[in-house]
Amino acid sequence: MEMIKLTIDNKIVEVAKGTTVLKAARKAGIDIPTLCYFELGDMNIENKPGGCRVCVVQIEGRKNLAPACATEVAEGMIVDTHNIRVLNARRTVVELMISDHPYDCLICAKSGNCELQDIAHKFGIREIPYQGEKSTYRKDTSPSIIRDVDKCIMCRRCEMMCNEFQTVGALSAVNRGFNSVVAPAFEMNLEKSPCTYCGQCVSVCPTGALTEVDHTRNIITALADKTKTVIVQTAPAVRAALGEEFGMEAGTIVTGKMAAALRRLGFKYVFDTDFAADLTIMEEGTELLNRLGRSLNGDTSVKLPILTSCCPGWVNFFEHNFPEMLDIPSTAKSPQQMFGAIAKTYFADKIGVKRNDMIVVSIMPCIAKKYECQRDEFKVDGNPDVDYSLSTRELAQFIKQANIDFINLPEEDFDHPLGESTGASVIFGNTGGVIEAACRTAYEIHTGKKLDKVEFNELRGMEGIREATIDFDGLPINIGIAHGLGNARKLLDDVKAGKSKFHAIEIMACPGGCIGGGGQPYHHGDSSILKKRAAAIYREDVGKPIRKSHENPDIIKLYDEFLGKPCGEKSHHLLHTHYFDKSTEVFIEEQ
Repeated sequence: MEMIKLTIDNKIVEVAKGTTVLKAARKAGIDIPTLCYFELGDMNIENKPGGCRVCVVQIEGRKNLAPACATEVAEGMIVDTHNIRVLNARRTVVELMISDHPYDCLICAKSGNCELQDIAHKFGIREIPYQGEKSTYRKDTSPSIIRDVDKCIMCRRCEMMCNEFQTVGALSAVNRGFNSVVAPAFEMNLEKSPCTYCGQCVSVCPTGALTEVDHTRNIITALADKTKTVIVQTAPAVRAALGEEFGMEAGTIVTGKMAAALRRLGFKYVFDTDFAADLTIMEEGTELLNRLGRSLNGDTSVKLPILTSCCPGWVNFFEHNFPEMLDIPSTAKSPQQMFGAIAKTYFADKIGVKRNDMIVVSIMPCIAKKYECQRDEFKVDGNPDVDYSLSTRELAQFIKQANIDFINLPEEDFDHPLGESTGASVIFGNTGGVIEAACRTAYEIHTGKKLDKVEFNELRGMEGIREATIDFDGLPINIGIAHGLGNARKLLDDVKAGKSKFHAIEIMACPGGCIGGGGQPYHHGDSSILKKRAAAIYREDVGKPIRKSHENPDIIKLYDEFLGKPCGEKSHHLLHTHYFDKSTEVFIEEQ
């Protein structure tokens, strides 16, 4: 590897050829402010359009200032990152950005976590010498995401995530000059675009241009209604990230404190989505074994590979992009929706509450869950199985509103019977976790033998696409794993072309899986945070007394008392779904 020596702020720095000035400066411990730049290194995600010009530096011998994020180093280069000319240019750029930005910081969803706000504070900007024309775009509100384009600074991070990492193509830059904006094609709304609601655009937006739809007000109203029984479920990835919002180290498990906080917010019962994750494994694992068995018996009509169906962003993606393959994914509902279906039947009957008098709330790391719970197929006579969904960030804000001292809360357990879970369900939060949990159960059901070691380390990791062969006592099962919809597309293209060698494929839409979901605390491009969350999930698994879904006593009791058998008539009715061709919904106004 060819190395380059250069001088930055009188420091000699040696870096590899092709390195940008920004990365070279960071290696030397020199801070250069950025806005449009974004990187999540381990995922090969990088946005460096050089558009905002906040990172400009002076390079000796050049007339114009250069954007550090998009300028490669050269041998002997001399760089000044903070002289008066550079400081004046940066300040002017930010002042111009703010001049046409809405002045509604008090009510903006990103207030306190806005990078434009932070950089204005850092530059000491207290007044704007320019009177910019204010844009007046219409707000675009979808079931999951709000686009307030008046707050867009054209950093194009969202476009990079949507088009390059996810290959969804819901957002792109349109128009020029003052009227330029990042928007769905033909400037239509997100609901008429191929948007999957994965929320990765929200995760990287530096301002309030992209935020989630907040259900907190609806939930407060429900909690105040004495005629309603309001229950809550919490997803596995939430417990590994919620503490970050209260100053805890990334990867701190806060399961017990979270349960305690939810009780103090007024929820009648506090349950664990992990219970429904165990239920998902029973249904999805049985479906996998059924398909494999039929295939081994010569049934050529069997659809393989089976695809996991827990991630609603991924489900939206294949409905939009692969409508001819709707019979390949598992028909099992996601854990969120399985929980809702069981809560409003089995549990409602146990406590003597009518379906319409029960409100089910989910706490999710995912923004697409807000859309998923509103889908018509997850309703009974118009009443949804899950009424409202809050992101991890929104739960943290709710706890703060209630003045709950989260750090000093005692550790409390979930309620029963929908609160018991296993280690297998916890690892749903990580990429590879769903299929690993399925293998723990499917192996023992298929072979009739106990696993000596329940960890399938070959299914773990952070590579975008992974593959492994699991030996089911002489039956080799080829497994594919992808996180990020761009990686999923590669695997699906092979399936579509008849080239796939896999029996089962797990797909999650977000980087690292649910730990990097669009509703998690902002990681600001620090990939170490995702790794710490993932490690926490695996620690929680190891600490569980039961680590296989089919050994969960409350799951066994649920089948004995209510469901019958996995993939039986009743369980299929309540816990399985079907998919829709959404390719014709895109750009319908243009057609």
